[in-house]
Amino acid sequence: MPDSFSVLDTHTGGEITRIVSAADLQLCDRAPEHWLQQLRGPFDWVRTALTREPRGTEYAVGAVVAPPDDVSRTGCIVFFNNVGYLGMCGHGLIGVVEALRYQGAILPGTYQFATPAGIVQATLLPNHDVRFTGVPSRRFRQDVSLECRDGRRVSGDIAYGGNWFYLTHDTSVHSGTVAELMDRTQQIRDALDRHQIRGENGAVIDHVELYDSLSAATDQHEPEAVGCRNFVLCPGGHYDRSPCGTGTSAKLACLAADGTLQSGVEWIQESITGSRFVATYEPVADPHEGDHVRVTIRGRAHVIAETRQVFDPDDDLRFGIGASNP
Repeated sequence: MPDSFSVLDTHTGGEITRIVSAADLQLCDRAPEHWLQQLRGPFDWVRTALTREPRGTEYAVGAVVAPPDDVSRTGCIVFFNNVGYLGMCGHGLIGVVEALRYQGAILPGTYQFATPAGIVQATLLPNHDVRFTGVPSRRFRQDVSLECRDGRRVSGDIAYGGNWFYLTHDTSVHSGTVAELMDRTQQIRDALDRHQIRGENGAVIDHVELYDSLSAATDQHEPEAVGCRNFVLCPGGHYDRSPCGTGTSAKLACLAADGTLQSGVEWIQESITGSRFVATYEPVADPHEGDHVRVTIRGRAHVIAETRQVFDPDDDLRFGIGASNP
């Protein structure tokens, strides 16, 4: 166990990504499934230390990263949050690419990254924007009705964009407070669990996305803009400050299934912070994976801190409040 390691923090549209080098943890191979075994086991202290007080915050996403090699131009990433490990994370991928640029590990160009959800492709553009194409995305069920504990009934779609989502139309994304939106989405999440509504093969639906069209006030200078404003409840009980990359992928999968957005047409996904992703999709007919879409998202991250995290063996809280010693 290292007594210290470096962490590079970025934010993408307000959502933090805390980036750790796999080499600093002595994770030598480049297979995310092997990393997951170790990170869920003897290395889980890295996750708890960086997402719990006193050194961490529960709404941060972490990433253990091996940069792309010179031959295959393929790297490896495993994302984590305050409750576990993520298949993919769109804002986190943008943050990782910006961090690698900042460190001088990559130049503008296209790279691949192995993640637990599959291979994703990311392009660092000359202006430091990042454009990435995610994993196969698809709508699983349509018009799934739920009754929340306050008696409110909602109807929405279940879709996959790298994580599982329940997406429902809700105009309160324009006027509701964070506390109100958190309550509305948590009630939906509770109803999904209470009624044992799941994704494909029993997958837990651990993200809830509220959305409404972009308001005229927001878009008075761009009347032709096509898109929506969203609020995403993430696992662990916090909300995504960014527009949410996997949520954007899930949303475009639903739009494609409905036939309301044509392939190649730009879609703006805006979070309640006002930050935006621009996305398009291409349909794919695959005899093995079934019909799905590949969503391409463009966004920007910024480096905000470079620190060395020190783990004093005399500090009983060095792995985070409530965390057990490894």
